Amino acid sequence: MKTVGILGGMSAASTQTYYRELCNRTRERLGGLHSPELLIRSLDFAVIEELQMAGKWDEAGEILNREAKALERGGADLIILATNTMHKLAEKMMQDVSIPLLHIADATASCILKRGLRSPGLMATAFTMEESFYTSRLTAAGLTPIIPDTADRAETHRIIYEELCVDKVTKESEDTYVAIAKRLVEQGADCLILGCTEVGMLLNQGNVSVPVFDTTLVHCDAALEMVLSD
Repeated sequence: MKTVGILGGMSAASTQTYYRELCNRTRERLGGLHSPELLIRSLDFAVIEELQMAGKWDEAGEILNREAKALERGGADLIILATNTMHKLAEKMMQDVSIPLLHIADATASCILKRGLRSPGLMATAFTMEESFYTSRLTAAGLTPIIPDTADRAETHRIIYEELCVDKVTKESEDTYVAIAKRLVEQGADCLILGCTEVGMLLNQGNVSVPVFDTTLVHCDAALEMVLSD
């Protein structure tokens, strides 16, 4: 079994989900006492969030690059970055790193296309919804992403940072997210991307009327396909 290097901590809540789901899915596939071979570098999200808000993306990229190199030195065969937003820095992160990065947007696009869907709604941080580093990869794959309006983007982003990243889950915020998802469907979305690794704490197939693609789960499945393929 190959070793997955997880670069996480952004936030800790989503990284816990990655670890749990990779373990569950490995056991489901292989049975018995099997578990995945993992290396985890979990960063202090307070430091990263401060750099995000200050627009110091180059500095954040240097941190990610340093940690990606550490995962490679530690014996990882591939890297998964356990956050959608920080894929903004994927290219900088992987400079002088020879092992592959499994890009979360590419894994998600592939999964959507296999279902015959084409117009995903996207709920994520403002960075992921409004900048091109993520949506351009979806478009390049042949998808037409639909994002919420300005007010809904702001509320989606606020709930992620003020609540979900600190493990706060409320019925009020779930209702807000369900309403935003419904408006995306009304705009023509034929499925929904949970495009922040914490959004799945509030939305799932049980409260959304179209197929849901939880990027954390999609990412985990794609990583296991890679490490168990040989």
